[in-house]
Amino acid sequence: MSALSIREVRKTFGQVEILKGINIEIETGEFLILVGPSGCGKSTLLSQIAGLDVPTSGAILLGDRDITHLPSKDRDIAMVFQSYALYPNMNVAQNIAFALEMRKVPKVERDKEVQRVAEMLQIGHLLDRKPGQLSGGQRQRVAMGRALARHPKLFLFDEPLSNLDAKLRVEMRAEIKLLHQRTKTTTVYVTHDQVEAMTLGDRIAVMRDGEVQQFGTPDDIYSRPATRFVAEFIGSPSMNFVHCAWDNGRLVGRDKELPTTESQRTAIAAQGGGVDYGVRPEDLTLCNPTEAKLTGHILMLEPTGPETYVQVDTPVGHVTARVAGKVTHRVGELVGLDWTSAHNHLFITKTGKRLG
Repeated sequence: MSALSIREVRKTFGQVEILKGINIEIETGEFLILVGPSGCGKSTLLSQIAGLDVPTSGAILLGDRDITHLPSKDRDIAMVFQSYALYPNMNVAQNIAFALEMRKVPKVERDKEVQRVAEMLQIGHLLDRKPGQLSGGQRQRVAMGRALARHPKLFLFDEPLSNLDAKLRVEMRAEIKLLHQRTKTTTVYVTHDQVEAMTLGDRIAVMRDGEVQQFGTPDDIYSRPATRFVAEFIGSPSMNFVHCAWDNGRLVGRDKELPTTESQRTAIAAQGGGVDYGVRPEDLTLCNPTEAKLTGHILMLEPTGPETYVQVDTPVGHVTARVAGKVTHRVGELVGLDWTSAHNHLFITKTGKRLG
């Protein structure tokens, strides 16, 4: 039995359909990521799970219990908000213990639970402070501690790291992952950050316009994106694309033939029509122009320290390669680009779906 089942959930506001029949099964102890651009419906779906809103149709089950229309207070779900939502007049210990107090848990047990959570999150020295005396990272730990103290069946995170600076986001991301490994509580986590999605999730649901474009492990989604949208959204820098046509047994983009495998050629011939040809930046290598599949002049170099992004102007358009370490090439220099056909990704232009 799944820990959480989302079955054909739809949500409409007037004539606008925000969620278009979402189906997701989450296993016990699993860390699920809902990722997608702003307006894709991920926070709306989280609100349905939390009981902050009710689906127009469909069902949500927590274990074998239908919670679709159950009040949020009766769902045994804990939620960590983007805004932390701490009580400013209470100190850290009181904030963590508040939900337990509302449940009439005896004070001795509340105090014991506060100490346990504070030790786990390394905030024991902050228990007497008010939220206004804390940093963003400390507030986020308190918000997580309040959720942890309840021992819920399900954790919900609504973009919890978006208010933090880049360095602190990395640190908190690691803490959340370690926390999940210790508690093994089933978790649903909403983010628009594909790096968070890839590093945190056991499985990822990539959403767009109220629909799940792909649901799978991080490796599945990265290595075999189901649609062009998923291929573009997951990965940084984004996948390179060239629009191509099938011409007498050749895949041609902007008058340049691009290499394909035998199975890809069979699939292209069978479906007909336009094809979008994709290659990830890290699958491209710089080489001698006389031995390259593509040649072009370097437009821009972006060194990041451990790697360099090299943008090249080629006959099929601007292409970005991600190269390990520093490069000795210069802007304006003619370079070659090479890759293996096994790293091609083909998508049907009309539908955006993966070919083959």
